[in-house]
Amino acid sequence: MTKLVELAIVAGATILEIYADTIDISEKGDGSPVTQADTQAEAVILKGLADLAPDTPVVAEEAVSTGNVPAPSERFFLVDPLDGTREFISRNGEFTVNIGLIDGGVPVAGIVYAPALGELFWGVAGEGAWRAAVKDGQCGPAEAIAVRAQPDEGLTVLASRSHMSPESAAFIEKLKVADMTSAGSSLKFCRLAQGAADIYPRHGRTMEWDTAAADAVLRAAGGAVVTTHGTPLVYGKRDQAGDSDFANPYFVAVGDREILSSLTGPAVAGAL
Repeated sequence: MTKLVELAIVAGATILEIYADTIDISEKGDGSPVTQADTQAEAVILKGLADLAPDTPVVAEEAVSTGNVPAPSERFFLVDPLDGTREFISRNGEFTVNIGLIDGGVPVAGIVYAPALGELFWGVAGEGAWRAAVKDGQCGPAEAIAVRAQPDEGLTVLASRSHMSPESAAFIEKLKVADMTSAGSSLKFCRLAQGAADIYPRHGRTMEWDTAAADAVLRAAGGAVVTTHGTPLVYGKRDQAGDSDFANPYFVAVGDREILSSLTGPAVAGAL
């Protein structure tokens, strides 16, 4: 993982150079914004992965948007070079570099780096999850992180800063809520992983590269991500009826897995 961590930091440095200068914004075919930071950071990551793991295919957001999609494989990388482009454009700091490794539909390793905040998270299935501060391009000491038990007084709910939907609002109304907090990009999963919050419902469109790396961190920290039917979120979804390749269904991410047993409505118990 050390080399992948270093790669994420290098990609983050590329993003920060643009963040401090002029941001050129254009629109992709689906109407979502894209900047030169997205494309330049992705180029850095793709080159690095080609050197580190030349035999492992890479599904990367900007490459896919131009029709560059590798053949299906059980083991592959999912890359979102700049998750939270809207946060990047608004310069609130809550955007991330994401590199996830999928094996058999499961996110088994992931790195999430928030360069403007100097926060780095990574996790490996069966080994654990960690957080470190990054300053001047140097990674500080790693601190092991883990999800927390759900508090008796109620849950801290994470909501999407840019994409709160009526369905998510209705879902949250059914919970015993002690606090509500917002976060951008894949940082929401990481806040669950480090025990700073308890649940993140997402009833809105996401793609696999948006979630894979942070999902791996959360699972390695003891959490879970399930669809609203209660099944674990899986990756490498292609030829989906009624949806595009790599599109995610609605999901709920939790820290303490016991939370799943108390959910009612669209998420069900016994998911794992």
